Amino acid sequence: MILDSLKGFERYLNFHSRFAKAYEYMVKTDLDKLEKGEHPILGKEIYCTIWEGEGKGIEIPKLEVHDSYIDIHILLEGSETIGIRDRSKCNGENISYNHQKDIAFLEEIPENFISLSPGNIAVIFPHDAHAPLIGEGIIKKAIIKVLL
Repeated sequence: MILDSLKGFERYLNFHSRFAKAYEYMVKTDLDKLEKGEHPILGKEIYCTIWEGEGKGIEIPKLEVHDSYIDIHILLEGSETIGIRDRSKCNGENISYNHQKDIAFLEEIPENFISLSPGNIAVIFPHDAHAPLIGEGIIKKAIIKVLL
């Protein structure tokens, strides 16, 4: 996992061949003005999902994992905490994986937490189990999905 600012993402462009295109979209698009839902960037190779709603309070949601995409979470409004745990420390047996949505939910609890403010990004790789949307009040965020 990488925690940084949107501007700081420039340091990671060589981590993945599609990161430059994702970064170009992030800085050239007024993400605050996008409607909720999915917005294609490069078909299913890179797309943006805008999520807006009430935070899940202090209740820690289940950890989730993705196999096919890297998530780049960009907080646009509110305050969010994300719980994290190394996926290798999780019990991956007998979990139901939704291949169409590229997601599985785990029963383990996070071992660490990060806090995001508007303008912060969290780059979440498939080896990062994460529990997003912990917080009170309205949270609005963009999640850029980058195919591995």
